[in-house]
Amino acid sequence: MILLDPDLKSGPPLKADAARRHAGSGTFRKALTLPSAHALSRFLSRAQAAVGLRGEVSVLLTTDAALRRLNWQFRGKDKATDVLSFPAERSAPGARKIAGDLAISVETARRQAAEQGHGLSTEVKILILHGLLHLNGLDHEKDEGEMARRERALRARLGLEEGLIERAESGASRKRRGGNPSGAFAAKHAANFAQDGGNGTRGAR
Repeated sequence: MILLDPDLKSGPPLKADAARRHAGSGTFRKALTLPSAHALSRFLSRAQAAVGLRGEVSVLLTTDAALRRLNWQFRGKDKATDVLSFPAERSAPGARKIAGDLAISVETARRQAAEQGHGLSTEVKILILHGLLHLNGLDHEKDEGEMARRERALRARLGLEEGLIERAESGASRKRRGGNPSGAFAAKHAANFAQDGGNGTRGAR
């Protein structure tokens, strides 16, 4: 299920250099426009089947401010991020029917899409896939590259570009060399959805 935050607006202006990456093709505005909930719901179903995750997943498309609040509430980090994952508590009633929740900042996704030179639709799909893998129990902060390998294979299957883990790794490499990392680091999340009792108790990833 795709949920749209009523506070979500068109988003802040992009930096000039990021905007220029799209402006040349004449499709700048279209490329950074949020796809329909119907289109994202179709992708969510495909990606969830590819991941092998059963149960309902709710995806909240929201603002930087909302992600910052959730990140502070569930992870103790006072900053916005791109995606947060909230796995359902397996022992809760009806847990088999609910896999968990994702919260995505469309504002951050729009900036990252411009930085990466692709559309907002692609970026949101990359974030959904990353979040689904977290809901399915994978954690790139603790494993030995298992999530990165799984994400890479699924991106190829779903026709997506470079993922968040690879960006983070290449960004860290650039930082060690004195460069500037691009994009925000995605972790696990938690969502203030209607069924928070089944999800938020385990905390965000």
